[in-house]
Amino acid sequence: MINPVTMNKEEITARIETALDSIRPYLEADGGNVRVLDLADNNTLKLEFVGACGSCPMSTMTFKAGVEEAVKRAVPEITQIEVVNLITA
Repeated sequence: MINPVTMNKEEITARIETALDSIRPYLEADGGNVRVLDLADNNTLKLEFVGACGSCPMSTMTFKAGVEEAVKRAVPEITQIEVVNLITA
């Protein structure tokens, strides 16, 4: 029997990836990307910027205007988004 919580987590993760796929071309154009690290049971999403995004001083703006907006629009169940290596100016 499939656990409904697991099924829901898989569905949410798939929707997160779809949302991220919508902005990945912009990140990749600058030599970066974003990776999902974890989706906690309380719907806190943990991400990591990779490539150029991991060391870019504009990563805070990229996160707020791009990543966070795309994810929250597509997956309103997400309660909080953390980026483990966000550069703050």
